[in-house]
Amino acid sequence: MPALGEIATALDVELRGDPARPIDALAPLEKASPKHLTFVSEKRHLSKLSLTQAGAVILHPDWVGQWSGCALITETPYVAYAKATEIFDNHPHASGVVHDRAVVSDAAQLGVAVTIDAGAHVEENVSLGDRVWIGAGAFVGQGAQIGDDTVIKPGAVICHAVKIGARCTVHPNATIGADGFGFAPAAEGWIKIQQLASVDIGNDVEIGANSTVDRGALEDTVVEDGVIIDNLVQIGHGVRVGTRTAIAAQVGISGGTQIGARCVIAGQAGMAGHLTIADDVHIGGQGRVASSVTEPGHYSSGTPVQPLRAWLRSASRFTQLDKIVRRLVALEKAVGLEQGGDQDA
Repeated sequence: MPALGEIATALDVELRGDPARPIDALAPLEKASPKHLTFVSEKRHLSKLSLTQAGAVILHPDWVGQWSGCALITETPYVAYAKATEIFDNHPHASGVVHDRAVVSDAAQLGVAVTIDAGAHVEENVSLGDRVWIGAGAFVGQGAQIGDDTVIKPGAVICHAVKIGARCTVHPNATIGADGFGFAPAAEGWIKIQQLASVDIGNDVEIGANSTVDRGALEDTVVEDGVIIDNLVQIGHGVRVGTRTAIAAQVGISGGTQIGARCVIAGQAGMAGHLTIADDVHIGGQGRVASSVTEPGHYSSGTPVQPLRAWLRSASRFTQLDKIVRRLVALEKAVGLEQGGDQDA
C-alpha cells in the first residue's frame, strides 16, 4: 500500500501531515476509515468533514482550515481524485500473451506485448499496436487498425477497415463500424445503400458498453481525440464528433451531423441529421435538436418532472394552446391592441 507522501508526489499536490501514513484505498467521505483517502470537491460537502474518519482528505486550499487531519491540498481536488483512482486501480491487467483459444489470422500484424484473450477473433490484415488488449469474445474485422495501448473489452465488435487510435477503450458489446442506416425508397421497396466508408476514431477516446458508431456511406464517421461516450449511445453514419466532446447515455445522433469541440450532450438528447453544432455547446437532458446550433452556450428542451396532478393539468392545457392563442388575439383586436404592440398604451 502506498504512503501518503508517495501519493502526494504522484499527484503533484501539497501535503499536510505525516508522509509515512499508509493509505490502502479510496473511499466516500462518509464511509472512509483511518486507512482511507477521500476528497471534497464542492463546498456543499464541507459540512461532512466533521463526520469523516478518513486518514487524509483531498481539499482546496480555501477549505483546509475546516479539517485538522492530514490533507492533500490542490486547486483542483476533483482532478486530483481522478488521478488518485489510477494509483488504486483494481482492474485486471493484461497478460501480454495470445490465448491458445483465440483465433488470430496469420496475416494479422501484432505489436509488442499484445494480449488476445480466449474466444477473441482477429481477422486477416488487422494491425494491432504495442500492448493492445483484445478481450474475450471480441471480434476485430479484416483490415482494422488499432493503436498502441488500446483496450477492446469482451464482446466488443470492431468491423472491417475501422481505425482506432492509441490509448482508447471500447467497452463490452460496443459495435464500431456496423452499416449506417441508409436506404433509398423505390416502388419495389427499400433499396439498401451500401456503406462504403468506415469509422476513424482518434486517440484517448472511451466508448461505453453497448454503444454503436456506424460506418459512413461515402465519408468516414469520425470521432476525434479525447472524446468520451457513455453506454447505449447511437452515432449515425457520417457523423463527426469534435475533440474532447462528452456524450451521455441514450443519446442518438443522426447521420451527417457535425459536432464541434468540447461539447457536452446530456442523457437521452437526440439530434436530427446533417446539422452543425458549434464548439462549446451544452445540450441538456432529453434535448431535441432539430436545427443547427451556431453559438456556444447551454441549450435545453426536455420536460422537467412534476407532481402527477400538475403534469396532467399542463398536458391538458398544452392541447388547448392553439385555441387559447386564437381567443387572445381576438380579444386584443377587440380592445385595439395588436400582438407585439405597446401594451401600456
